[in-house]
Amino acid sequence: MTTLFPVLAFLIGMLAVTALAFTLRPATAAAIDQRLREVTGAAQRSGDTQALAHTAAQILRRVGEKVPRRAKEIGGLRLRLVHAGYRRPESLSIFLALRVAFTLGAVGVVLSGVVGRPNLQLGTAALGLGYLLPGMVLARLAKRRQHRVRLALPDALDLLVVSVEAGLGLDQAMVRVGQELGSAYPDLTADLRQVNFELVAGKARSEALRDLATRTGVEDLNALVAMLVQTDKFGTSVARSLRVYSETLRTKRRQRAEEAAAKTGVKMVFPLVLCIFPAIWIVTIGPAAIQFVKVLFPLMKGGQ
Repeated sequence: MTTLFPVLAFLIGMLAVTALAFTLRPATAAAIDQRLREVTGAAQRSGDTQALAHTAAQILRRVGEKVPRRAKEIGGLRLRLVHAGYRRPESLSIFLALRVAFTLGAVGVVLSGVVGRPNLQLGTAALGLGYLLPGMVLARLAKRRQHRVRLALPDALDLLVVSVEAGLGLDQAMVRVGQELGSAYPDLTADLRQVNFELVAGKARSEALRDLATRTGVEDLNALVAMLVQTDKFGTSVARSLRVYSETLRTKRRQRAEEAAAKTGVKMVFPLVLCIFPAIWIVTIGPAAIQFVKVLFPLMKGGQ
């Protein structure tokens, strides 16, 4: 019976990774993969894989819908999924199913005796690790996407300033930025396209911009949205406001670079102490220690 636990853990992990890779990825990545398959002629070969991924996603979605949910936790998880780029309606259910799968898989591996003799403490630790690991991975994915958006914002803002000063309106300028930077910064351009779709659907510009700041969770973009909403409310020059904020953003980017450079010395202490200093001590002190042992040990034996 215990030999079935590793097989069960492997199957659960494979199902979870397959669904996570093919189902919860952003729409832009799926569109790029679809275009590459059309160019290379691999669309027919990938049909079975897509069908398998879709089936796994449907199974995980149904399992996730049965998982008990807490109102306080659901709001934070949904917002974190949005920050990570997973905005489909079934993303929350699939994430909850993945959490259950990882929890059962970790407990199954521990109970099978693969990592040691099964005991209560080890099982409790595996249960907690399996429950927390998906949330940690999701937080890491959200942070990486926010970092990509933060890096793309200066270039997008410069192009937005040029477009507005050339005579385009703010809405058309955002569309232009999304078209020009689509290949370089797909995360930010996807959010800008979403803003354009909301504006076409009839949503107010201020509300669409606030939704943009909420979806990304980036502080710089939140400040930009607040500035644009204030500019629209008071009727001031959009181009001048964008240029002032662009200069402010360049200053903040330079300050962040200086801060990162200042932290380099502190971060290098641990690699130096753990990796480089031992080797230096062996090279410098090693020959002297050998000579010391060769001279001292005969004297000690002679004295006895």
